[in-house]
Amino acid sequence: MALRPLLPHTPRTAVVVCALAVGLTAASVVIDGPGGSGDGPSATRGARPAAARLEQLTADGLPGRITTLQGHLRTEPKDAVGWAQLGSAYVEQARGTGDPTRYPQAQKAFARSLAVQPRDNDVALAGRASLAAARHDFHDALRDADKALEVNSYSQGAMAVRVDALVELGRYRDAQRAAERADATRPGIPVFTRLAYVLELRGEPDKARKVLLRAEDSATSPSDIAYVSTALGQLAWSQGRYGTARDAYDTALKAVPGYLPALEGRGRTATADGRLDAGIRDLEKVVRRFPLPAELAALGEAYEARGDRAQGRRQYAVVDTWITLAKANGVATDLDSALVAADHGDAGEALKAARAEWDRRRTVHTADALAWALHRTGDHKKALGYAERAAEPGYRNAAFLYHRGMIEKSLGEKAAARRHLRAALDLNPGFSPTASRTAKAALKTLDGDR
Repeated sequence: MALRPLLPHTPRTAVVVCALAVGLTAASVVIDGPGGSGDGPSATRGARPAAARLEQLTADGLPGRITTLQGHLRTEPKDAVGWAQLGSAYVEQARGTGDPTRYPQAQKAFARSLAVQPRDNDVALAGRASLAAARHDFHDALRDADKALEVNSYSQGAMAVRVDALVELGRYRDAQRAAERADATRPGIPVFTRLAYVLELRGEPDKARKVLLRAEDSATSPSDIAYVSTALGQLAWSQGRYGTARDAYDTALKAVPGYLPALEGRGRTATADGRLDAGIRDLEKVVRRFPLPAELAALGEAYEARGDRAQGRRQYAVVDTWITLAKANGVATDLDSALVAADHGDAGEALKAARAEWDRRRTVHTADALAWALHRTGDHKKALGYAERAAEPGYRNAAFLYHRGMIEKSLGEKAAARRHLRAALDLNPGFSPTASRTAKAALKTLDGDR
């Protein structure tokens, strides 16, 4: 579960699926119907940019802040900063509640701010950049962040979005330089967490942890404590340090009870170290509120690991519904849905989605998703090329290593397959409750072939 400081899932689809799922059952989020299965259980849940995962889902006093700003702007409609602040509050609320109406409202608020003050309005430009990033339009996010920084080189918000955009465009060297520059200019939690993530992507998890500990030292509000503690938990989980991860998630949940990113992390950690019932309880709480592909797949795989394949298939069926509704609402399905579909649904659709995402942005995560989709559709040779691309920055991710090992096994490259499958299990032995078992079985077969 790598740290993802931004990038929420598309809220309008989440709202529709939430309403559908809640209407179907009060006990759990399931839809009757078959789900696909195959030799490679989906292993990337928790490995994706979740930037989204770490966004503060219930911001401190946000509804009251919006009401206050709305009242102020009724009497002071020429307050450009006020309009920009309202737009940013709408973006934050959309991320936390899954309310799609907030994004158009945010866009209007930023436009109003720029109409009132068309020049030197870095607050509105930085806010508009964050809106573009929330909509996964990273080219526009980078453009507006750069414009904001031309006006105010100390804008922490613009610096943070700029790092996010560079990361999500796969420009990791540029992202690291931008994060280091931001750290030298305006150090603080938004910058620390982004610098840590870039360092992790560049294959330096120890340095990433040191930066997050700096962030922990500066965290004072409950939401900041929860945010940073969850980031520390995710990093520890990705390195297989489950006790450390569990302690970090508990700290986050003490600061903000019910904090979903920490609850999800605690659930994944429990399933990783074999406490399936505890993990399932936490993951069920998460999907009741946010039945999105990665979370549904994590729950489905936990059910499968416990021996309840029917319950697992029901979760994958909800993912299929999510994808259908996303398309109906004009929303591009994301990498999580592509990866789940590759293992538990339509591999052809997964390949189509992964290719479209690769055309938009060439990151380690899109490379891995495309590699896995190609493998699942039988094009193992081409898949290996993308799996190698996913490792280029130095990023070590157990799911990526597993995918590469399984692809190499399919190509008959036994020594390489052994090396990467062992590396996946050494790094994070419980990276997926089902894929880790498949990796062990594959290694046993490979060792028997010697």
